[in-house]
Amino acid sequence: MRFMVLVKANKDSEASVLPDEKMLTEMGKFNMELEKAGVLLAAEGLQASSKGARVKFSGSKRTVIDGPFAETKELIAGFWLWEVKSLDEAIEWLKRAPFRDGEVEIRQVFEVDDFGPALKPEFKEQEERVRAQSAGKAKKGR
Repeated sequence: MRFMVLVKANKDSEASVLPDEKMLTEMGKFNMELEKAGVLLAAEGLQASSKGARVKFSGSKRTVIDGPFAETKELIAGFWLWEVKSLDEAIEWLKRAPFRDGEVEIRQVFEVDDFGPALKPEFKEQEERVRAQSAGKAKKGR
């Protein structure tokens, strides 16, 4: 099972305040533990919403909304992608993260087989190819 672990934004992340050396060191150690355990698939921090945009869809109309976005509690500051056996295992890993405050959300990622017969074979094959390519790129980047 794969889980997306979503780190919520806060006033500091939205003000582009970077973590201090202590936090970066602690997070680096935690990420190394995840990697050694074979759990870590990806981990990234996100720039402040002021550097982003949203695209609103309404029928055939597309509206671009430039950041920053007002509701900090609804924003994401970073994420991990983990492969674990269960939600309980993801929770246990997250409890070990070096956060001192804030909130982190864990959401299960859909797998190709979750879509059943509604997903045509050619799209299933395409999805599997894309995931294999992504995994290959991730390994080269390390």
